[in-house]
Amino acid sequence: MAKCEICGKGAHFGNNVSHSHRRSNRIWHSNVKNVTVKVNGQNRKMHVCTRCLKSSAVQHA
Repeated sequence: MAKCEICGKGAHFGNNVSHSHRRSNRIWHSNVKNVTVKVNGQNRKMHVCTRCLKSSAVQHA
């Protein structure tokens, strides 16, 4: 799974807990997209989370 190149957000790990309280491993994937953004006046493909896209931390190319 990709990691956001702006804020570093990636996968999170934890447990599924059933009704009888048995635990099994699970993973939460962050909403990371591979988008073309402008960096120093040039277009570059980067892995960016949707929160960074929405907050205008990067500019779409």
